[in-house]
Amino acid sequence: MTQRKEPLKLGLFLRATGHHIAAWRDSGSRADAGIRLDHFIDLARKAEAAGFDTLFLADSVSVRGIDAPTFDRVIAPSLSFEPLTLLSALAAVTSRIGLVATASTSYSEPFNLARQFASLDQISGGRVGWNLVTSSDPDAAKNFGGASEGNQAAHADRYSRAREFHQVVDKLWDSWEDDTLLVDKEKGVFLDRTKLHLADHHGEHFHVRGPLNVLRSPQGKPVLVQAGASEEGRALAAATAEAIFAAHQSLADAQAFYSDIKSRAAVLGRKPEHIKILPGVTIFTAPTSAEAHAKHQRLQDLIHPQVGLSLLSGLLGGVDLSHLPLDGPLPQDLPATNASKSRQQLILQLAAEGLSIRELYLRLAGARGHWTLVGSPEEVVDQLQAWFEGYGADGFNILPPTYPEGLNDFIALILPELKRRALVPAQGPTGKTLRERLGLPHPAHPAALLRQATLAV
Repeated sequence: MTQRKEPLKLGLFLRATGHHIAAWRDSGSRADAGIRLDHFIDLARKAEAAGFDTLFLADSVSVRGIDAPTFDRVIAPSLSFEPLTLLSALAAVTSRIGLVATASTSYSEPFNLARQFASLDQISGGRVGWNLVTSSDPDAAKNFGGASEGNQAAHADRYSRAREFHQVVDKLWDSWEDDTLLVDKEKGVFLDRTKLHLADHHGEHFHVRGPLNVLRSPQGKPVLVQAGASEEGRALAAATAEAIFAAHQSLADAQAFYSDIKSRAAVLGRKPEHIKILPGVTIFTAPTSAEAHAKHQRLQDLIHPQVGLSLLSGLLGGVDLSHLPLDGPLPQDLPATNASKSRQQLILQLAAEGLSIRELYLRLAGARGHWTLVGSPEEVVDQLQAWFEGYGADGFNILPPTYPEGLNDFIALILPELKRRALVPAQGPTGKTLRERLGLPHPAHPAALLRQATLAV
């Protein structure tokens, strides 16, 4: 393997009690952590001090599975704060770490979303990213005018709306140029009105005039993050994303995705190095491999079979599996759903390896389809290094199985080994803005670029 020049990037995926489906039952967890601000403040401060580049929050705009028999067993991790609200609070108690929030293009309006992220980017000093998602949850549709699953937009239609949604938000973030403010009290002129630009967007889904009533961000505009891996998701990511949260089970799959996205970006005239690919990984570690496997098994033993089956069903888009034997195979001819195509495909690939339904949900319990590593610090970092130096990743989005133990283990055991191998900076990352920390350029305003081009002629 050839050591890469740029450092490995680290994100921390915040999720109430942890990412393992049974985390809330663990003796060391705080079961109501999702609604405790002090819990998240503690995690954010620890992550920043340790040198993580970003904090990441997922989101759902529904309470899922309220009619399922397992509802009372699985609801704990889902009760949490709205991401932008929580990150606003965390922005006030941190000063360097990036803050990435998920917001759906399916159930938002471009102006409101652009304004919220631009405001948080100003409040945080340019540390914000937007994880652009489309919503596949049928329960969410019922909260926004849909009476049934039939009212939910089809997969391709969701991405059509998402593409235009991004175009509008991007125009709104460019409502003002970087040097718009004059604040000339003597002349009584607050800003240069020639550096105001209307969005003036008229498309299939949206009609938005603008301008945004928030000035341009210290980092130009929030970093755009995505996680889709379907054909539509890859196309959108290659054209627009600056960071991608991916889910892979093998180095070969990670390398294929990495190469595909970077190649697509190059064809579109983008610099491949301006897209950072960060696969998710859950890590169980301890000083010895045996101790790490014991930690993993401790949580696996807490999974109720109905909860495991519910998890698998949900990841497959709500396919009913209750009539199938747990120790039998998952059928390959499952009915088509309107959910995440890439996650469905990942599960079907695992099933094709010969895993039973029980083995599948046990395999997915720690990270819901993301990579899971169990071992000593040396064993774990060997794998992380192989993916990084083998160009399957530019870094990783860390999904601790439990909080706070899983994060404490990573900081105490994995991080020192990453530093010893010079995979991350010994003194921590540099840069005031999220773009600087991720090695991304400050996006020049289109009008400023045009003026420069005109002067050069």
